[in-house]
Amino acid sequence: MVVASPPSARVSRPQGFTVWLTGLPSAGKSSVAQELAARLRAEGHRVEVLDGDELRSNLSTGLGFSREDRDTHVRRVGMVAEVLARNGVIVLVPVIAPYRANRESVRLRHDLARIPYLEIHVAAPVDVCSVRDVKGLYAKQAAGAIQGLTGVDDPYEAPERPDLRLHTHREPVSVSADGVHLMLTERGLI
Repeated sequence: MVVASPPSARVSRPQGFTVWLTGLPSAGKSSVAQELAARLRAEGHRVEVLDGDELRSNLSTGLGFSREDRDTHVRRVGMVAEVLARNGVIVLVPVIAPYRANRESVRLRHDLARIPYLEIHVAAPVDVCSVRDVKGLYAKQAAGAIQGLTGVDDPYEAPERPDLRLHTHREPVSVSADGVHLMLTERGLI
């Protein structure tokens, strides 16, 4: 025999939230997100990393890098993050999202849904990122093979007041992840 719970008995689930890591290509966004995700999972948290490259090839197939396409991509990623966070998942989003207005739009949607949203600026300078050049984008841009590289020949609007700014060119990934973890702890999110 199955006994239904009384209507007043609600299932309590942990609060989800979104941590958006923005910065130039090869700044270290994905590395910090993966390091932090591993640590949070080891602590027993439900975590998803919404990697920008993976989402571009699946969720945003067919979109290019025009302003309009970038806006659409960020809006889609923001919606997925919001849905996951609403369902108790910690969502780490290492996505460039070069325009402030797009990031603010994602923040506003989270605010309206009463879901915590934190913006982390992964602030490695372009000269360091071009040396790292994890995906070979800076070399391709310099050779004229691609155009519209964020921070080089396409704008990147750095956050003016991020919740946290990481200087990944001055510290190892583990230290950057420590900083985000500490902030989440201090704010009572974990």
